[in-house]
Amino acid sequence: MKTTVIQRPTKQDSKLARQSYDALKVAISRIKADKTEIEIEETGEKIILPINALKLLSDVLKAMSHGKPFSLVPVATEVTTQRAAEIIGCSRPFLVKLLKEDKIAYTKVGRHRRIKFEDVISYKQKMKDEQKRHLIDMMNDDEELGLYDT
Repeated sequence: MKTTVIQRPTKQDSKLARQSYDALKVAISRIKADKTEIEIEETGEKIILPINALKLLSDVLKAMSHGKPFSLVPVATEVTTQRAAEIIGCSRPFLVKLLKEDKIAYTKVGRHRRIKFEDVISYKQKMKDEQKRHLIDMMNDDEELGLYDT
């Protein structure tokens, strides 16, 4: 499967996605089976889909409704150091430093490093959690020092 980055949705697409997301969410909650049949109104074609595919579509619509760009990536995908750095939001040299410090697992293919997509996402989430913890600690310290008192 090819990784495709979708551009930021237009305001019109976001509005339509919001309406579609709400309707799809309700429809999914009513489905009891692990697959369902949908019909394409324009062509009359009927397609049987796994419920998880509809849930994935729901996630895509939710992201679009908030105006967020997104991409679909198979879980076992390996990414380059450049792509991993873009996902994390750092420079490629900084990412290479993280790899050398064994903070993110990687494999080498010849001279090139490859990183599992899920490892990149896991590291990014770990950093977000750590940032949140530090912010809470700072807020608690400020509160103890009475900096919130008026």
